[in-house]
Amino acid sequence: MAEKKKIYLDYNATTPTDERVVKEMLPYFTEKFGNSSSVTHTFGWDAEEGVELARDRISKLIGSKPKEIVFTSGATEAINTALLGFCRANKENGNHIITCKTEHTAVLDTCHQLEQEGFEVTYLPVDTSGNIDVEDLQRAITRNTILACIMHANNEIGTIHPLAKISRITQKAGIKLMTDATQSVGKIPFDVNKSGVDIAAFSSHKLYGPMGVGALYIKAGIQINPILFGGKQEKKIRPGTLNVPGIVGFGKACEICDLEMKDESSRLSRLIETIEDELFDIEGLTINGNQSLRLPHMTSISITDVDGTRLIRAMKNLALSQGSACSSNTTHPSHVLKALGHSDDLALASVRIALGRMTTRMEVIDAIKSIKRGISQLKTSNL
Repeated sequence: MAEKKKIYLDYNATTPTDERVVKEMLPYFTEKFGNSSSVTHTFGWDAEEGVELARDRISKLIGSKPKEIVFTSGATEAINTALLGFCRANKENGNHIITCKTEHTAVLDTCHQLEQEGFEVTYLPVDTSGNIDVEDLQRAITRNTILACIMHANNEIGTIHPLAKISRITQKAGIKLMTDATQSVGKIPFDVNKSGVDIAAFSSHKLYGPMGVGALYIKAGIQINPILFGGKQEKKIRPGTLNVPGIVGFGKACEICDLEMKDESSRLSRLIETIEDELFDIEGLTINGNQSLRLPHMTSISITDVDGTRLIRAMKNLALSQGSACSSNTTHPSHVLKALGHSDDLALASVRIALGRMTTRMEVIDAIKSIKRGISQLKTSNL
């Protein structure tokens, strides 16, 4: 019997690099291989030109100025740089920051580090849909608050936070707003001006660009100290030789998203609706997160009395996860689902389904059959 075709449904973990992106990158491994900091010859000039074109393309996607984009090795480094660098640079103005319990561990762990350095952190709760109460944010602000860090869209459940509403509160209070936009940039509209954010972190490999490249949007005038040392690159905020091929690919990926995002979001939203409609009647199934204000390409489900890890392993033809790829080697229940009020058992019964550019309707139909069959088998074995 022929082996079933593998179906990739883990697009929140990473995305395949678009062929158009690879094509754009290739010359920068060979004839345009120069160091973008080499200003005395054409090899360096060509590399710098590629980097600056990418900066233009990325800034166009998010509505910033090119000079407000700083390149990093990924979103985790961008988040660390922003949180540590901003708080250390502005500690004379206060030592209190506000974040949310459902943030990615890149934010939460960095906040724990800041606590070790003497900063105070307020972790806002969320409701059963994963939304913060903006009044909780308002009440949490003190005279010592310097920053609020609230993610745009959650990586596990897809819930989208109302950044524009949040920024009106932070601006009135005179504090800065940072967001982890890793899961939203390139998938849904994200504009730094309309959202009112001062700092944003995001990554190439989440939007069909190469791994190993990320970016920080830093609004002009924001002071951030470097956390790495050894060079003057990237406005002295992020030293080190730039990954020119990766940055070029990142820029091309953003250009493609800018052109195709609207139609692609609609297509994927319809496919997710098909999945949820087909699975809705399964006894004990819960859809996690906000079902109206969320990322269009994903859903998170929990099934009572069905262990999510066992279910994923049983469906060998499907590439799925329970949540963040950065935490997939742990057996602890998701901190995101626990924050929604889920029991340990229900949190461990979760499966995240995330579609993408290469997902077809036929793959979705086949995946639905596999999921139904896997749930039925596990429920039967539990009897």
